[in-house]
Amino acid sequence: MLGRWEHPEEVCGCLHDHAAAVVEDRDLREALLRGISETGVPTIETDWVPTSKQGEIGPTFTKIAKPTLQCMFDPAK
Repeated sequence: MLGRWEHPEEVCGCLHDHAAAVVEDRDLREALLRGISETGVPTIETDWVPTSKQGEIGPTFTKIAKPTLQCMFDPAK
């Protein structure tokens, strides 16, 4: 199975365009984009979001799971 994972720059672009787009909360989306930019993979550090929203980090990853996997493994267009 060939996918975008062979081209990391395409995966990062796809994550920015698709996975982060499903995150409605601005603080969580910005933290996710920061994680992608700094590490190349979806990451959210607890100190990047307000304490009141730290409980939403897990559900945010559940929400982005499908688009993240599609970015990694769907054939590049």
